[in-house]
Amino acid sequence: MHISQEQQAEIIQAIKEAELGTSGEIRVHIESHCEGHPIERSKVLFFQLGMNQTDLQNGVLVYLAIKDRKYAIIGDKGIDAQVAPEFWETIRDEMRPYLAKNEIGAGLAWGVRRIGEVLTRSFPYQKDDINELTDELSFGA
Repeated sequence: MHISQEQQAEIIQAIKEAELGTSGEIRVHIESHCEGHPIERSKVLFFQLGMNQTDLQNGVLVYLAIKDRKYAIIGDKGIDAQVAPEFWETIRDEMRPYLAKNEIGAGLAWGVRRIGEVLTRSFPYQKDDINELTDELSFGA
């Protein structure tokens, strides 16, 4: 993988900060290559990572295939019922300038923070909230 420890730490910190205001769960998955469309790959990973098992169906997956320069963002049913259909594309487009300059950590952190802003409005933090999914990055082939 072409992502430094510093970039990883920046992304994980963004996840932790974003989840402070929401019961939503954000995961970032990074791999080298994506065969096919990144949305379809994201859907497979969403289930493999157990993201469909959150109580409020409010998980979000940010996916990046570094070498192929493909990326996608998908949310679970609970979130998709609360946000406009073009919401994920808007955030994806906002990340593009960072990723185009190979600022992977900054780009993914930006996307995570923006996702957190929306999750905070639709799925505010609950006092009995538990972190249902790890904040660590996951990596694939």
